[in-house]
Formats: sequence, structure tokens, C-alpha cells
Amino acid sequence: MMHESSDVKEKFNQDYFTSAAYSSVSFNRYSQYWWSNRYYAKLVHKYRPQSGRVLEIGCGLGHLLGWLAEKYSIYGIDVNPWALRDASRNVPEGNFLLLSAEDMGIFPDGIFQVVIAKHVVEHLPDPEGAIAEMSRVLAPGGLLLLATPNTSSITRSIKKRDWIGYQDPTHVSLWSPEAWLGTLERYQIAPRKVYSDGFWDAPYISWFPSKIQKLLYGGPGGLQAIMGWSLIPLRLGESMIVLAEKDA
Repeated sequence: MMHESSDVKEKFNQDYFTSAAYSSVSFNRYSQYWWSNRYYAKLVHKYRPQSGRVLEIGCGLGHLLGWLAEKYSIYGIDVNPWALRDASRNVPEGNFLLLSAEDMGIFPDGIFQVVIAKHVVEHLPDPEGAIAEMSRVLAPGGLLLLATPNTSSITRSIKKRDWIGYQDPTHVSLWSPEAWLGTLERYQIAPRKVYSDGFWDAPYISWFPSKIQKLLYGGPGGLQAIMGWSLIPLRLGESMIVLAEKDA
């Protein structure tokens, strides 16, 4: 089902998914996008194997939640009505609502066993307000799975203004890992694992064949995604991934 809130303005329209950083994204089976969603779903199954309620903030087209729908009761929120309509078609058993991450008052305290914020907080003008709401709706002992561009990545200094985190103009909150982790801790969310997803934005060397670079640099991240590991050190990847737990 989908509920719309009149006070939430549409920030991203259908064109967003074919522009900027999404212009080269393939949604096909076995694409990088497909493996990414499979990987995050594997993390949920690994760290919260019990059934329960899962909320994805900024759920987009619903593909990640589709991996979880068989075992969990799934909820997705987004500010894009078009995306939510598509998500409802992709995952008919899901509960999809037009809500902002900073204002989820429709949900009672502690209702979710898992909250996922995969590459959404960098889009928010008030990410601290969103983290406060994540903490509120997350059950004691619940899992927060957060991913955001990694400003401590060594590739940021290599690519400079061409770094992947700068390619999307809607990235308005590119914080340091220390800032993100400190904010989580202020809202009683304790980081348990902090790591990265590898180098997947080749080329990094202008004179070296791009296809070979994608294989060499992307190999470790690809293997991690396939196996469901969480091993790559923070500086050695484009994204920061945080597995955190709400204080009991």
C-alpha cells in the first residue's frame, strides 16, 4: 500500500533515475546494481536472521526490499511518488509510504527490527534529524545498515573533483566518517562494523586500459559482494558501510 503526505514535496522525479550518477546504471539481472541489492539483503539475513519489520529509507524502486519480502514484513519510504508507484508494482507485498526521512511520525517508537539507509543520507539537508528518527523507530538491539559516500577514500584525492561522491548534484551532505559515526553514537546507535565496498569507479589511471582497471580494482569489492563479506578497510573503497545496533 502507499500513503501520500501532502506536506512532503517531490525532490526527485522520474528523470532523476536516468540522469547524473544514474545515467549509466543498469537495473538488469547480474548488473552492479543487482549485486549491490543482493549484498545488502544478505547482510540483513546474516545479522538479523529472525523475521520482523524492515524499513528502507529512500527505497527508490523497491528492488532491495524485494530480496527481503519473503521472510520479513517490509516497509519503504521515499519522497518520490513515481518511484513509490514503481516500487509497489515491483514488490506488491510491500508497504510503501510517501514520507521524508526527517519526519517519520506516522511510525511508533521502536517498531522496526532493521532500518536500512543505503546511499540516502548524503541527499538530506538535515541528516542528523533523519538519524534521530532512525534511532526512534528502531527497536532496542535493532540493526541499522547505513551506506554513504566515503570521503576518507584514497580515490577522492586521486580523482579530485571527478570523484564519484561529487558526480551527483543532489549530494548535499558529504560528511566525514568521524562525523557520521559520532552522530550515530549521540543518538544511541553503536557502530559494530565500519568498512568499505572497494574501488568500483574505474578508471583511476588515465593511460591504463579501463576494462583491465575495472577487473583489477573492482575484483575485491565484487568478491565481497558475492560472498556477503564485510572485510574491505574503510580507506580502500568508494562507500562507507556501517553495521550498527540500537542501544538496548
